Amino acid sequence: MSTSYQMVQWNQHKKNYDKFILIVVILYLILFALITLMFNSETSIETLVIRSFGSLSVILLHIILSIGPLCRINSRFMPLLYNRRHLGVIMFLLALIHGSFSIFQFHALGDTHPIYSVFTSNMDYNSVTNFPFQVLGFLALIILFLMASTSHDFFLKNLSSTVWKTLHMMVYLAYGLIVLHVFLGSFQQETSLFTMGFMIGGFLTISGLHIYSGLNEIRKDKDLNAGMEDWIYVCKLNDIAENRAKICRVDKEHIAIFKHDNTLSAVHNVCKHQGGPLGEGRIIDGCITCPWHGYQYLPHNGQSPPPFKEKLATYQLKLEGENVYLNPLPFQEGTEITPCKC
Repeated sequence: MSTSYQMVQWNQHKKNYDKFILIVVILYLILFALITLMFNSETSIETLVIRSFGSLSVILLHIILSIGPLCRINSRFMPLLYNRRHLGVIMFLLALIHGSFSIFQFHALGDTHPIYSVFTSNMDYNSVTNFPFQVLGFLALIILFLMASTSHDFFLKNLSSTVWKTLHMMVYLAYGLIVLHVFLGSFQQETSLFTMGFMIGGFLTISGLHIYSGLNEIRKDKDLNAGMEDWIYVCKLNDIAENRAKICRVDKEHIAIFKHDNTLSAVHNVCKHQGGPLGEGRIIDGCITCPWHGYQYLPHNGQSPPPFKEKLATYQLKLEGENVYLNPLPFQEGTEITPCKC
């Protein structure tokens, strides 16, 4: 990625999104407090904060982990993906408040350092049912902190996309730790069938969405059939919406075929910024626009408009009747290809 790109700006859309999330968070906390006090008026403020912020952070984590597969299943969820990092930072802040109050209430009133107490107050590390569940939550919070603190494009640029992506894939490790943290906490303290039911349902939902979206991608790849000579049949012309794309897979590469202004153009599907799926975006102002962060490329040559310098591999297409065919051999990144008339 060149140093020419500016960081993603805090535009009005993102501001409205964050305002909406903030309102939802406030309403949830108020509603949780009212319901809790209605059924148990003796609940302390500390306990109320721990449970309300903790439950909301877990709910948001399930939503965050569902956004990716939902976007692969249906493109209407793409606006959620565009703002997922903001949602992740909000989720971490809620989890941080939950963890801070928990450490204060259970570990800050003794002679031992609170953090040290988290790891030593319960030494049953060899036990299954009595394992120190707070340690699991603390480790998950560290992972969430690393992800939230490196969510800005500055760290993506300086850590490299590979390192950054690997770091943020640790969200699944954090999720596993949180699932165990909640299950053991519910089992060891106040057994809650609702909490256990929610965690089981959430786990099955996230797993199901990822499995379904993965199988859906495999099905799409199998739709590609060997074409004439070195050409591969992709789809019917009408299968590609105006200013949109059809994504196909050749060997291990995904290629996006865009229809725009009565022409077809094909480029490599992976955005140079953060590996976003260009084929799930659309053409805006004559440019292929990544759905994740708005990075743009010219469809006929895969180049970012000046002064930007990013380039994509391009591919040759041909149209026979209503059938679209692709030459699977890529041209060098930034190579201009005459768009296929349709």
